[in-house]
Amino acid sequence: MPDWLTTEMLNLEITQREEEGCAVADLRARAAGLGPSPTTGELLSLWAETEVRTPRPDFPYWEPSDLPSIRQARPEGPRKIYLSISRGQLYDKICGGWLGRAAGCMLGKPVEGWKRQEIHDLLSANGEYPLEDYFRWQEKPPIERPFHRFFAPNWGRGNIDRMPRDDDMDYPVLGLKLLETKGLDFTTSDVASLWLCSLPYTMVYTAERVAYRNLVLGLQPPASAAFRNPYREWIGAQIRGDIFGWATPGRLEYAAELAYRDACLSHVKNGIYGEMLISAMLAAAFTTDNVEEIIRLGLSEIPQYCRLAEAVRNTVQWSKEEPDWERTLDRILATYGHYHGVHTINNAAIVVMALMYSRGELEPAITRAVMAGEDTDCNGATVGSIVGVLNGARGLASKWISPFNDRLESIVVGYTDNRLSDLAERTLKAGVHGNAP
Repeated sequence: MPDWLTTEMLNLEITQREEEGCAVADLRARAAGLGPSPTTGELLSLWAETEVRTPRPDFPYWEPSDLPSIRQARPEGPRKIYLSISRGQLYDKICGGWLGRAAGCMLGKPVEGWKRQEIHDLLSANGEYPLEDYFRWQEKPPIERPFHRFFAPNWGRGNIDRMPRDDDMDYPVLGLKLLETKGLDFTTSDVASLWLCSLPYTMVYTAERVAYRNLVLGLQPPASAAFRNPYREWIGAQIRGDIFGWATPGRLEYAAELAYRDACLSHVKNGIYGEMLISAMLAAAFTTDNVEEIIRLGLSEIPQYCRLAEAVRNTVQWSKEEPDWERTLDRILATYGHYHGVHTINNAAIVVMALMYSRGELEPAITRAVMAGEDTDCNGATVGSIVGVLNGARGLASKWISPFNDRLESIVVGYTDNRLSDLAERTLKAGVHGNAP
């Protein structure tokens, strides 16, 4: 039996169809009735029925996956904002994005996948709640969850001497390689070829791993994203969009387009929108220091009536109504907690919450994103990137960035040992800046 063909994967596909607006109660009941050891034929037959389900007529969202329809479905927006800053200022902001992303990723890395309460319990047991610095490594942590199983000593406070390899940092490095080798006119097929040549299969996960498998089987985009991929709206694309925003300051539509070309290799619908949203927000972060405005500008590049846009708008409103970020987090988890912990929508809401309560500062942004739980390294990285651009490298507190010693490791072939300052300079050279057409 193929390794992807399991009862667990079938149930994930049924859940995905349900989230997309399909009626699936009968499918779920039949899947439950297959028993503990279904045959390949039984699983394939039910999967085939599942994948042809379409959203019910009363589904209230419009969620296309092709770029022309996405643009037709988006609200009004400026598409491009005049930017008049020096090359040195651009470099400082891009470098801030790289450093802020590394800081947020490093902060969330030890507790990736943990729930909010588990993180609270760990920090409280150590007398360190609320979070104000990197986690400290403990060989015997004070809670039952095996904290140290995923936590290397050099991820902890006082032991960090570089940004170690993490997929949340591999993807901006890979995106830079794409821009340096193919330019801004790259195609989705170029992205596919780069993955196959530059990323080890076992070091990509969920939707990316399925898309990688589909490419090896000969499927081309967009089929590589859709074929037997129950992760197609999960967070994988959302963590790949930073480089395209850094490379296109002020050019919101262009940033979103570059993100689209990347995302549609492995994702559909809200999975695509997540990357487009973050890329556009980053392009906007070069033009304003108003966090709510950055979010609004990002929303102008994705469909107005999709689930992701609704979640973002709700989170912005809740954040404005409630002075306590934890109460807003309660509402997010109550409303969107049914999504998997690695889904785009719930994690994007956490990102927006952290930004709204950050006052535009790095520390409150990344600590709240991580204390919220779920995909902590992804969310910390994303808010760190946005606030890093907003402040520039010179505006970031030393305690969060100096431990890296300007060094970033990655598994991208040819880009394994990097200086963060050099990556920022190369991003500046590879991008389109100022008022270029």
